Amino acid sequence: MKLVALALLVIVPQAWAQERPVKPSELPPAVARTVATVSQGATLRGLSREVENGQTLYEVELRVNGHGKDVTMDSTGAVVEVEEEVALATLPEAVQAGLRAGAGAGTIRLVESVSKGGQIVMYEAHVVNGAKRSEVKVGPDGKPAAARQ
Repeated sequence: MKLVALALLVIVPQAWAQERPVKPSELPPAVARTVATVSQGATLRGLSREVENGQTLYEVELRVNGHGKDVTMDSTGAVVEVEEEVALATLPEAVQAGLRAGAGAGTIRLVESVSKGGQIVMYEAHVVNGAKRSEVKVGPDGKPAAARQ
């Protein structure tokens, strides 16, 4: 019995931290207003809700001019983070070099800029090496970035 209770203590908090899809009608009014604003001229691909470190966050997945853009906001509708697909070749040389170095023998499939407060704080490259998938993160200077800032 104790083992079952312990297993639930380990499994349940992880389930709470996972994203779950939501319908537009389930969004708080402030979040719905922000979604309407950021999605103008874009195709809405999905909405989700997640509780992270005790904070409820909402994410809208968009397709804008042929590329992906994810906007994360808090329950007041304030934008917390924006991840936007970018072409590797358009990035500063130091960033390209840092991503390529981090990818090693892997192939970079997708690169996203990550912005907070309107400033790019890092770039993430999605890398494939055989059956293995990973991410490489570098700062705007091209140096390896630790966990999200």
